[in-house]
Amino acid sequence: MSEFVKEIDYSQLKETVAKEDKVLIDFFATWCGPCKMLAPVIDKVASKTEGVTFVKVDIDKNVEAAAEYGVQVIPTLVLVEKGEVKAREQGFMPEAALQAFVAR
Repeated sequence: MSEFVKEIDYSQLKETVAKEDKVLIDFFATWCGPCKMLAPVIDKVASKTEGVTFVKVDIDKNVEAAAEYGVQVIPTLVLVEKGEVKAREQGFMPEAALQAFVAR
């Protein structure tokens, strides 16, 4: 796991979204190839980005979190600002696209 991106469970996700201004949630599964490809990209963007909390949520261990955020495809990235979902993207994203997504 990364020092910039922390894997959390559903209860930790609720706490994080409630207390942090801006959160990027990476919904993933350990068996998902595109999720594995995206992980180092997220880590790199997280290492260069201030003011955003980056977290990962395993959909197999946190079914209720995936349901609450309407995740049907993985990877799904959800950008939450002040408790509100601002944007979502599905699938792999290159670094520049991910940086632009987070900067919204």
